[in-house]
Amino acid sequence: MAFVLGVTGSIATGKTTAVNVFREFGIPVVDGDQVARLIVEPGKPALAAIAASFGADLLTVEGCLDRKKLGAIVFNDPQKRRRLDDLLDGYLREEILHQIREQAAQSPLVVADIPLLFERGYQQYMDEVAVVYIPRALQLTRLMARDGLTEQEATQRIDSQLTIEEKAKKADWLIDNQLAPAHTRQQIETWLRERGFVEE
Repeated sequence: MAFVLGVTGSIATGKTTAVNVFREFGIPVVDGDQVARLIVEPGKPALAAIAASFGADLLTVEGCLDRKKLGAIVFNDPQKRRRLDDLLDGYLREEILHQIREQAAQSPLVVADIPLLFERGYQQYMDEVAVVYIPRALQLTRLMARDGLTEQEATQRIDSQLTIEEKAKKADWLIDNQLAPAHTRQQIETWLRERGFVEE
């Protein structure tokens, strides 16, 4: 039976950096963000559900989701954001679990990269959960620099998720991403070797 490692973090904590290290070692990754885009492609039931709930004007002329419009609605209204998350939850969960099962049939280790892993209760499907960690002050600085946001805008985005400290408490394993990428890579490589997923 394959080992399923859930990897999560918070916005701008460097989850992508960490997950790319697993990819370098040839470990299959189920990417929650990619799945979220997949389920709202034109003609998919999740897209129809969004249009029915939030209005058909969120669709472009080509029938695609206007992400900017939707983002403007949900980022400024926690209630609407929850409504969207609840609406998409079933479609997302079904596809993520389907992809995990497919990869688990072919690989001894599968990484499930899921941003809202704890918020949506995905830990029940994981053998372990790793949290990519940096302190909040550094998270704020990195997010402002990365996305060109004001401190208020960046704080708003950070506060829309469970705090990184709360996630850290729930983790089986913390990947410390405060230093250079080489330091992050070393932690992951050590874990993979100790578990026998890559050769010494």
